[in-house]
Amino acid sequence: MGKFISKLIFKVSGWKLNGTLAPEDRRCVMVAAPHTSNWDFIYARAAFYLMDAPIRYTIKKEFMGFPFGPLLKAMGALPVDRSKNTRMVDAMVRIFEETPGDMCVMVTPEGTRKYQPRWRKGFYYVALGAKVPIVLGYLDYAKKEAGIGPTIHPTGDVEADMEKIMAFYRTVTAKFPEQGVR
Repeated sequence: MGKFISKLIFKVSGWKLNGTLAPEDRRCVMVAAPHTSNWDFIYARAAFYLMDAPIRYTIKKEFMGFPFGPLLKAMGALPVDRSKNTRMVDAMVRIFEETPGDMCVMVTPEGTRKYQPRWRKGFYYVALGAKVPIVLGYLDYAKKEAGIGPTIHPTGDVEADMEKIMAFYRTVTAKFPEQGVR
């Protein structure tokens, strides 16, 4: 059902898919950026259905109540309690350790839909700790294209790896470009 709805969304809106998730990357941290609009979730989730990608994503636990909670859970939601001072990186690494098989945990490192000059780096440390690659997923509104960019294997040199990631996203046009990566 999700794949049918996703095809319909892409056809009606004129979007296209560019690339697919490589078999060796089906266990990864998936960066979804730039994130400047609530529409990003709809297009990104549709793209991942079309790619048959095993996407999971974190979401505020407050969104998991009735009526949308069961639907969000079926679409891969991992509820997060932001009111507690939890060590998210450790929790996410543990999820990778305890979950066998394919799983891509999607993150939006901006942490908000507004412009952020510096991204949160937790996703990087999750990938490093879980020994999984970072796959760069994107939505380019200028091209009406959703796709997969390069795969980054964290080296431990956070600044150098982050510069590679940011350089890629500087080539992608957000829905609200003034809020995208600079």
